[in-house]
Amino acid sequence: MARKDKTQIIGARAKDSLRRRKIRLEVFVGPDAGAAAVAGTPVLQVGTQQGNTLRLTDDAVSRIHIEVSSAGSSIRIRDLASTNGTWLVGNIRVADATVPSGTVVRVGHTQLRLEALDEISEQLSVQPGFGQLVGESPLMREVFALLERVAPTDETVLITGETGTGKEICAHSIVAASRRAHGPMVVVDCGAIPPNLLESELFGHARGAFTGAVSDYQGAFERANGGTIFLDEIGELPLELQTRLLRAVENRHVRRVGDTAEIPLDIRIIAATNRGLEAEVNAGSFRADLYYRLSVVQVRIPPLRDHLSDTELLARHLLQELEVDPHAILNEEVLGQLRQYRWPGNVRELRNYLRRMLLGGINPELGASSRTASSTNQSAPEIDTKQPFKDAKEEAIAHFEREYLSALLDETGGNISAAARQAQTDRTYLSRLLVKHGLR
Repeated sequence: MARKDKTQIIGARAKDSLRRRKIRLEVFVGPDAGAAAVAGTPVLQVGTQQGNTLRLTDDAVSRIHIEVSSAGSSIRIRDLASTNGTWLVGNIRVADATVPSGTVVRVGHTQLRLEALDEISEQLSVQPGFGQLVGESPLMREVFALLERVAPTDETVLITGETGTGKEICAHSIVAASRRAHGPMVVVDCGAIPPNLLESELFGHARGAFTGAVSDYQGAFERANGGTIFLDEIGELPLELQTRLLRAVENRHVRRVGDTAEIPLDIRIIAATNRGLEAEVNAGSFRADLYYRLSVVQVRIPPLRDHLSDTELLARHLLQELEVDPHAILNEEVLGQLRQYRWPGNVRELRNYLRRMLLGGINPELGASSRTASSTNQSAPEIDTKQPFKDAKEEAIAHFEREYLSALLDETGGNISAAARQAQTDRTYLSRLLVKHGLR
């Protein structure tokens, strides 16, 4: 009987699909008047860099200026920290907005008309998980459907998402489902290695290449030969190393520091970042050509606040990983609090909260935070030395950002422009932080 029930559930899921509209972008004012593009992809990009869905020649437009996506019968526009901003009729500047079909947007000297066309459907995965990732929401099953298609290939993958969403777990899950599952997987945290050592760590060095190089050293690319290299926090890679990485990505060859021999590689490349690389491209701190080489396939892991319906499933899964019976911890009161909280630290914060519960220290702050998106009375998070340093640091930073922004919004009456002036920071950057922490 249980098997029949499971089959019925999967059969019902098999009919599920995510419906979105094709979007047409048309230039009717500006240097590229008459140019147009139609696409049904989840995200369309407009800018001057080759690789955009609609490429413009307007010199007042940034390399990757805006991102456009379907939002039901409406259209979502997101400015990617462009130099000259994105504007609606009436001289209204937008950072992230949902607008009706037919809206006119100004970027640089160009005016674009955005139109939502016929609906298309995209099949969702019938599985409530992929590898170590779990979720039953349509948002996560859309991610799983993409991963199911991509994992068996050798395509380069860029995984994006906020801190704590599970990007490294996603990378391991891709490898486990690939033909390289039994090959090496070498992980390089580009943000944790000093810049003067990173080149050698990535590409290796020859004996005598520099003081202290007493022997030949195989870099991460060589060690991953026949398997996969995972470049975590790729947005932290210094600009001077990005040219060398671009050559390795394009040619699948590396040369050790201090050597002239080119070493051919049979390797798959997966990268991840919690940064908006499009904004980094516009700022000139990340190479546009490297961005497009890495994002052949881009997997976007959504923040937990966007799929809170998965919170219970995630909590049960995490407790089972800790070899704890979920029924002993998760009563209806606790589950109610978990479903209401915004989880600015995402799945990592949920996991750490459950660990604290197991130690007998049910976190009273969560109850307060679950009633509102923010709380300005929270004390600093306790130090847990059993937690990895990187996780503890990111959680502390997230806590500070949340508290600072909450107080800032209170003082400025929720006025984003006034808040940005008071904080002496860029309005677009501030808007991103507010979205990240569920405060906007």
